[in-house]
Amino acid sequence: MEDLSDGQLLRRYREGAPAAFTLIVMRHQEALLRHARGVLGRGSSYEDVVQEVFLTLSREKLVLPAEAGGDPDEEHRQLSAWLHKVTRNACMDTIRSETRRRRREREVAARDEAQGGLDAVEAHDTRRTVERELEGLPVDQREVLVLRLLAERSYREIAAITGKKIGTVGWLISEGLKALSARLAPLLETEIGTNRTAAAAPAAIEDARAARGGIR
Repeated sequence: MEDLSDGQLLRRYREGAPAAFTLIVMRHQEALLRHARGVLGRGSSYEDVVQEVFLTLSREKLVLPAEAGGDPDEEHRQLSAWLHKVTRNACMDTIRSETRRRRREREVAARDEAQGGLDAVEAHDTRRTVERELEGLPVDQREVLVLRLLAERSYREIAAITGKKIGTVGWLISEGLKALSARLAPLLETEIGTNRTAAAAPAAIEDARAARGGIR
């Protein structure tokens, strides 16, 4: 059954094979967890959000678009896009319902600043540092950067998931990267010196992207 495409697994599940749904979860869960965690932040209910997304899928009689045409890669892309869109909507609902969210982010940011950032420049910590600093960005910038840097989504896919125009997505990514570089700069300055801070911050972002195998 592991060789079946996503579309075939969906059909098997509708026919009464729960193991098919388990395989779907295994294929998509990590990407959705990264998406939800990046938007909502560590220590949030992001795992519950992803669980609800799969519960939604289990209840929906989802039929993949005809253009998937039995192509396993296209079926995977179509299902992934649907799951990410549902995840995005669930995250937005969670943010609206958590009135203490901004206060918690300020507390985390203050604590991280007090602890210093020497360990943040270690290569194996770069991704974790970027994820942490993403939490301090505005929600609209954070969301598109999570999808771009961590979920490896194209501009077109991000536009479909968020409901934004491609031009808006590009602008948000550009502004988000500037803001993220500014947030990373103080963490890098202690070890590499003031003169190289501006260059090193974007490099840290690129390291995080490379760690995911590159961005399309």
